Amino acid sequence: MLNTNTLWFEVALVSFITALGSIFLGHFEVGTPRWRRVLKLLFFICITVVISATAGRVWAMSFLGVTLLGVLYIHLVWLPGKGINGWTGEPREKYYELRKWKNPPRY
Repeated sequence: MLNTNTLWFEVALVSFITALGSIFLGHFEVGTPRWRRVLKLLFFICITVVISATAGRVWAMSFLGVTLLGVLYIHLVWLPGKGINGWTGEPREKYYELRKWKNPPRY
């Protein structure tokens, strides 16, 4: 039987959201070291699980919702305001300059 009344549900949810983000928006992190990407995943898993264990699942889901709203704001408002497409990250030179990357490798 499927039981969602466990903290593993939060781990699975954060991992699923990260997987989708990597698939659809991974080109925004091409210059970020892999260790930082792994650390970010572990950070969000730990924070979400701690919030869920102490304050409850509603607060943990609220935290994830606010985080997703922040990501949407960056990709739909902030990046286009800087002249960068929030879906494709183009023009790449402008995005790399914004991130202070020196010609990171492309996929």
